[in-house]
Amino acid sequence: MPYRRTPAVQARLDDRRTTVVDAALGLLAEHGYAGCTMAAVAARAGIATGSVYRHFPSKAELAVELFRTVVSREVAAVSEAAGRPEHAGAAEQVVAVIETFAQRALKSPRLAYALLAEPVDPAVDAERLVFRRAFRDVFAERIAEGVRSGELPPQDASLTAAALVGAGAEALVGPLAEGSVGPDTVPALVTFTLRALGVPDAAHA
Repeated sequence: MPYRRTPAVQARLDDRRTTVVDAALGLLAEHGYAGCTMAAVAARAGIATGSVYRHFPSKAELAVELFRTVVSREVAAVSEAAGRPEHAGAAEQVVAVIETFAQRALKSPRLAYALLAEPVDPAVDAERLVFRRAFRDVFAERIAEGVRSGELPPQDASLTAAALVGAGAEALVGPLAEGSVGPDTVPALVTFTLRALGVPDAAHA
């Protein structure tokens, strides 16, 4: 008869896995993927290195889990911001997504750089494509609604959304890596976004 874990055993395993992920997320925010060695994660979590491998057989699998965890938080944050009552129009909602993501990136630049561009395992690169599509969909839904309502000019919502994701990431990666993000970065990104959407008089937004 195959061994079945009791609920208590499973709960302990789940708690230990959460401890590992939390420790790794702390290291990721401080040192990027390069600092998330299995030994460093184990030391931060206060457990043996072998215990980390029990939950994540390789650093690549741990890196993917970290990426997915961070991305899910970012998508939830921007979706919540876009859905606030004060952001009634499609353009306002898209701007809320851009501003929220950029501001969160500036508060944790090392983590944001790891999310956007840090060289790492190919498995994480594959997840980055999923991440871009998730953000594209957040934009595209709101752009399409703006076109339907007449707020925005006719356009391919998915194409505009994908372009905004790419432009936003590119605009932030260099300054984040160099530590040179200035006070005008986010306002300039907002103006660019409004122009890309076709909002009239976007230069004065």
